[in-house]
Amino acid sequence: MVGCAIAGGVDGFERTTMALSFPHKSRALSFPNKSRAFDATRRAVRFWGHDSAMEVAFFVTEDALKRVEPHMRFDEAGFLRAFDSNRNLICATAAKVYARGRKGSYDLEGSDF
Repeated sequence: MVGCAIAGGVDGFERTTMALSFPHKSRALSFPNKSRAFDATRRAVRFWGHDSAMEVAFFVTEDALKRVEPHMRFDEAGFLRAFDSNRNLICATAAKVYARGRKGSYDLEGSDF
């Protein structure tokens, strides 16, 4: 089960935390860093989550962004705007994909949404 909470941090920035519940264990994947970057080679937006002290890289593919923002522009600004407009949904989806198993990085595809 995945839960999402957004809370104000001491520095005034919102923090998004996804609580992942598994049988016999629970861990929290948080998204305290609001940074994101367009990766032109992968045609994806990269962002990071944290599981305790471990940083986790995620890539939201063009296909995934088109699915959540059908009328997006297909340039860097359009990718980033689509990401920013759907950040909560993307973070919740990232938490679900992360729960499937640990990897070096995670691609969020259109079928994940």
